[in-house]
Amino acid sequence: MTQPSAPPADIAARKAAIRKATLGARALIDAATRLEAGRSIAAFGGEIVAREKPVRVSLFVSVKGEIDTGPLAEKLARAGVPLCLPVIVKKGEPLVFRDWRPGGPLDDRPFGLKEPPESAAEVVPDLLFVPLAAFDSAGARLGYGGGFYDRTLLKLRAVGPAMAIGLAFAAQEVDKVPTVGHDVTLDGVLTEKGLRRTGAA
Repeated sequence: MTQPSAPPADIAARKAAIRKATLGARALIDAATRLEAGRSIAAFGGEIVAREKPVRVSLFVSVKGEIDTGPLAEKLARAGVPLCLPVIVKKGEPLVFRDWRPGGPLDDRPFGLKEPPESAAEVVPDLLFVPLAAFDSAGARLGYGGGFYDRTLLKLRAVGPAMAIGLAFAAQEVDKVPTVGHDVTLDGVLTEKGLRRTGAA
């Protein structure tokens, strides 16, 4: 979705302001709410995967106050769902994905990220649960500024199906995320309140 009337610098400033506000709100969520939210997205996420029957699911290891993906990972692993995690190869390039199961080895990477080692097999997911800073009802996603998931989803969707479901707290929803032409729309957003289907679904 393109907004040609707004210059890129203005869009970047608006994105930065929204990101600061939603991440600030996320940081204030208490421990008990976080614990229950992790359980909720595990239940809802399990239902999504059972319905969609993907070949492989991509998750992410939660960092810096992100909603806890641990319970969802454990639930899917117990159900025998093949899992993987994203790996940053290079700035400006799409992510790659490596095979992983809960308890598997992880390397510490910059910005607090944890990724499977190079020895893990490279795989291709067709359902991705993705992190985000903010989202809106149309499925626009505001990430952390690197553009990795936008490039990755464009690449995946050019060759096959790739459903993208954002994982976030309900408090991270905003009225409208400013977008430019390369921003990729989500198929839905899963919060502790359930799946929020978007304009892409």
